[in-house]
Amino acid sequence: MAYDIPPDLAGMSLLEIAEQVEARKLPPVDSWKPESTSDSHMAIAADGTWFHNGSPVTRPAMVRAFASLLWRDPADGQHYLVTPHYRQTIEVEDAAFIATDLRVDADALAFRLNTDELVIAGPDHPLRAEGDPEKPSIYLMARHGCEARLDRSTWLQLAEYALALDNGMIVSSQGSEFALVPSE
Repeated sequence: MAYDIPPDLAGMSLLEIAEQVEARKLPPVDSWKPESTSDSHMAIAADGTWFHNGSPVTRPAMVRAFASLLWRDPADGQHYLVTPHYRQTIEVEDAAFIATDLRVDADALAFRLNTDELVIAGPDHPLRAEGDPEKPSIYLMARHGCEARLDRSTWLQLAEYALALDNGMIVSSQGSEFALVPSE
């Protein structure tokens, strides 16, 4: 099955982005409750690189396939690769995904992840600021309890947008407001 290169986020309208989000059919991993658990010997580094037995996973299609099975347990914060009958732990150094691009359109902030998925920030996909007010890290709830950390260039795009709004580094998307400076 060939992989269709996604369109450039900057050239897409909010409607096109919403259609792409809706068209992405992901397995319902949050509804699967397998009893068997083991270690996947996989890890996701802070820069978004996936590893298996210490070696990088270099095929983007494999990363996208594994990423579609990611779920984070809300009780203990552990990340898993989940199938209907089995789950495997996966070590996540910081966030499961990296947000690599931003599109501002009307009252919506759309992000592209390192897996080429699109996520529109809002009530179901909030942004949160962590760290130091001078050097914050911004996270976006992607799906199934897994977050995406905004990379430096995406954070700078968002910060420039927030500064232009001149309302105290607060942005809004789909009716929800998000502070881009961590509370102390």
